[in-house]
Amino acid sequence: QVQLVESGGGLVQAGGSLRLSCAASGRTFSSYAMGWFRQAPGKEREFVARISATGGSTYYADSVKGRFTISRENAKNTVYLLMNSLKPEDTAVYYCARDSKPWGTSSKYESDYDYWGQGTQVTVSS
Repeated sequence: QVQLVESGGGLVQAGGSLRLSCAASGRTFSSYAMGWFRQAPGKEREFVARISATGGSTYYADSVKGRFTISRENAKNTVYLLMNSLKPEDTAVYYCARDSKPWGTSSKYESDYDYWGQGTQVTVSS
C-alpha cells in the first residue's frame, strides 16, 4: 500500500509563492511518474503538473506553465510543486497522485493515477 502525504499549503497574497511537498511511502517511488492536481470550490478536479519517474520530463497545464515547477527527490521519496506568481484563481485543494503503471507515459487524466494524497489547501488572497 502506498501512502501520499501533502504539506506546504497555506494562505498567501497574490504574487507570492508557496512550495508544496508530497512524501510517499514504499520502496518503488522512483519507478513511477507523479502528478499534481487541484480542485477549486464548486469545480471539478483538474490536472496541474506531472513529472516522469526519473525527473527528466515534466508537463504542465497551460494555466500554470511558466509559474509552477514540479520536481522530485527520489532519494527522499518526495515530489514538490513550487508555485510562483500566485493568483486568486490558483486557490484550491492540491493533491499529489502516483501513476498507476511503472515508467508510465505522460498523462493528465485522473484515471491514469491510482494513489492519491489527502490534499493540502492553498488560498491566494487578492
